[in-house]
Order: sequence, then structure tokens, then C-alpha cells
Amino acid sequence: MEHSTAGSYVTTGQEFTRDTNYITTRITRDGADGYPVEPGRYRLVAARACPWANRTIIVRRLLGLEDAISLGTPGPTHDARSWTFDLDPDGRDPVLGIERLQDAYFARFPDYPRGITVPAIVDVPTGEVVTNDYAQITLDLSGEWVEHHREGAPDLYPEHLREEIDAVNRRVFTEVNNGVYRCGFAGSQRAYERAYDRLWTALDWLEERLTDQRYLVGDTITEADVRLFTTLVRFDPVYHGHFKCNRNTLSAMPALWGYARDLFQTPGFGDTVDFEQIKQHYYIVHTDLNPTQIVPVGPDLSGWTTPHGREALGGRPFGDGTTPGPVREDERVDPEHTPLR
Repeated sequence: MEHSTAGSYVTTGQEFTRDTNYITTRITRDGADGYPVEPGRYRLVAARACPWANRTIIVRRLLGLEDAISLGTPGPTHDARSWTFDLDPDGRDPVLGIERLQDAYFARFPDYPRGITVPAIVDVPTGEVVTNDYAQITLDLSGEWVEHHREGAPDLYPEHLREEIDAVNRRVFTEVNNGVYRCGFAGSQRAYERAYDRLWTALDWLEERLTDQRYLVGDTITEADVRLFTTLVRFDPVYHGHFKCNRNTLSAMPALWGYARDLFQTPGFGDTVDFEQIKQHYYIVHTDLNPTQIVPVGPDLSGWTTPHGREALGGRPFGDGTTPGPVREDERVDPEHTPLR
């Protein structure tokens, strides 16, 4: 099978700089931006392959918003134009009726000049994209959709911890979430080595931080854990080799590896992860890094389900809340693509 590719990601001689100009429209209780919270009105479009989109799938599931906000999942590969719904019958999203996510962007902004990114929330009645501001989306799912959370939903952004969560998130974003991309898409040896040093300085800081505490901030799962997890779960399968983040594997760092397994085995985290789609996305789409588009067979994923022992550090995963229920049948990850059974 031949796959269209999204073009070049590396600019020779330059470091990678992420375009962070997103559509900042918000869905809020008061509808100040013209989009009020309304169950059944919006569709979250989030490719399982993408770490930024994976965050929103996790938070939606932890909070129990499956009935309030539907989920559309594009396939793992895309071309220069857009993410496509090639996993759906006839290659069309069954709710939006579109083949390409760009159709929703162009419906609202006919001359939209930037990349067509996931996650994106689409207003179903108009077919128009509302927002692709992934960092704000998860915060608003926590703060603006409270009336529609499941009973026992955790507080992922508790007010008394927000200052610390925000500080941790800033460092994790610049040095880790985006840091792996700065390594992988570096256009010079110098840019790569600087990005590599910054990444590993941050990972060593996280290893130390998580040696004696179960979660990043406080004693329960928060937004900070969600944001770090989606990078860690992709580290050994993709970033270690494909992005040259290869000082060592995640599995060689006891605290981070235990922490990542702890979250992976927590309902709402690992059950959203499709390792095969993750590998297909990076190795097929980034043809300037992998021109053969060969997708590695490994690594062995069985370690993700081994005991982590993190319970000994205390903490309560969901605080005063409860564990989310089983994954909806129509949202299950292909069992061939995950070590969870």
C-alpha cells in the first residue's frame, strides 16, 4: 500500500520551531465565544497516533464525557493536505460526513493558512471547526463541562495545585513533549545536540522527581500526568530511534518506567493507546526522516503490563473519585495493537 506523505519536517541548518498559533475559540458554559457547552453538539476529532490528540481522548474518558462529546478517529497517516478518515466505512466520518478534517477547517475559515491539526473539536450542526487549541481543550473539558462529568470523575486540575501544575506543564512541554520533536526535526548537528541535552536534562529531573512520589503534582492523577504520559508511552517505540533520543530507553529509567507503567495500567490511559497506529504515523508520514517508510516490528511491548510497584509510594489515582468504567465497545483499541488484554 502506498501512503501520501505530509512533506518535509526538517529545515536544513535550523532548529525545529513549532507553530503554536491555534484556533483559540472556546466552548464554555456561558457561550462567550458563541459556542456554549451543549451535550451532543460537538465532535472531538482525535487521531490515536498523535500525542497531543491522545491527551484529549484520555481526559474525555477519565471524566466520562463519552455521551456528551462524540469521538471521531482519523487514521494514523496523512498527507500534506489533511488527516483523513480512512478507518471509517467509505473513508468518511460517520457523523460529519467528511473525508478530510480540512473540510471542517475550511467550512469556518475558507482560506485557513496553517496546518490541519488534531485534536480538533467540530460543531456538528454547522460542520465547522471550533478549536484546535489542544492545551486549552483538556482544561475546558475539566472546567467547563463539569455538569456532564460522570459520577466520581476525578478533579484533574484542582484549584489549590494549579500554580504548580502550570509550572510543571511549562517545563514538560518545552523540554519533553516538544523536546523530542526538536531532536527529531533538528536541521543541524548543533541544533540536535542542544535539543538532546535539554531533553535529557528534563528527563533526569523527572526521574528524580518521581523517585519518591507517585504522581507529578500532589498525590492524585492530574492534568500534568496526562500531558507527560502521552510522550512517555511513545518514547521507546518511536522517539528513541526515529527521533534520535537515544541516550537510553525509557525502560532503563526505573522511576519513569515504573510511573509510565502505573499510568498505562490505569483505566483511561493505556486503553486509549494504539501502538501500531503510533508507529505507522511517525515512520510512514515523516519521509524526510524515514524515506523507505518501513515500520519497525519492535519493540517488545509486554513489559507495559508487568508489575510496577508504585503503589508503595502511596497516592490515590482518582482522589475522592472513582475508576472509569469499561471502554465503549465502539472505541476499543484493536487488541492486536496493545499488550492490554
